[in-house]
Amino acid sequence: MISAQRYADAVRPVLDRLVDSQAEALHRAADLIATGLRSGGVLQAFGAGHSEAFAAELVARAGGLVPTNRLALHDLVLHGDASRDVLADPKLERDPAIAHQLYALAAPQPGDVFVVASQSGINGSVVELATLVRRRGHPLIAVTSVEHTARVAPRHPSGHRLADLADVVLDNGAPYGDALLPLEGGGAVCAVSSVTAALLAQLLTAEVVRRFHQAGEVPPIYLSANVPGGDEHNLALESRYAGRLRRTA
Repeated sequence: MISAQRYADAVRPVLDRLVDSQAEALHRAADLIATGLRSGGVLQAFGAGHSEAFAAELVARAGGLVPTNRLALHDLVLHGDASRDVLADPKLERDPAIAHQLYALAAPQPGDVFVVASQSGINGSVVELATLVRRRGHPLIAVTSVEHTARVAPRHPSGHRLADLADVVLDNGAPYGDALLPLEGGGAVCAVSSVTAALLAQLLTAEVVRRFHQAGEVPPIYLSANVPGGDEHNLALESRYAGRLRRTA
C-alpha cells in the first residue's frame, strides 16, 4: 500500500546514504565555494524544472549565505526582453541557446562559482550553461542523480552530460525516474530529488560556514527578515554586493 509512512521509511535510508557517500565531494565543493566567496565572489545557482528548488534552497534565505544569486528560466522575462509566452513552452529547458541569455543576464564576475542542479543532467540549457561556465573559467559544481543520468541519452549536441563538465559532482541519491515507491501496475510515485537536494544545499552551507570560521572570518549569513533587526542586518551585508544579487518576489 502506498502511504505517507511508507514514503518516510523509504526516504530515511536515502538520506543516510547521501550523507555518508557524498562527504568527500561535499568537502571539495565547499572548498571551491568558500574560496570564491572569501575572495569577493558570488555563488551562482541554477536549476530548471523542479531543480529550481535546489537553487532556491541556497539563495536569499534565513540562515543562508548572502553572496548568492539564483538563475532561473523566468529571468528571460523578468530581466531580459523575452515575451512571457516563452515560459509556456514545457520544453524550454531543452534549448541550449537560452543558457547564453541566462549567463549574460546574471553578469557573473571572474571569481564567481556556479552550482547547477538537474536530476537527469541531460537537457540542453543545463549542459550548455555548464559548458559556458567552464569556458569562462568558473568553478562548477553539479548536483545530479548519477544513477539517472547514466541511463539516459544526452540531449545536448555535444553528447555531454552535466556531470561530464563539473569540477565536483554531488550525487543527489535519487533513483532513475526520481520516484521512490513502485506501483503494482507500473511506474512509481513520490519523488525524492527535491528532498535530497535540500539536504545537500544545507550541508554545503554548513561546510562553507565552517571554512569561514576556520579562517577566523565572520561568514556573511542572512537573518530571518521576520525577526527584529533582520532587515537592517541583511541590507548591510547585501550592500557589499550592490548590483550583483538579484532579489525578486
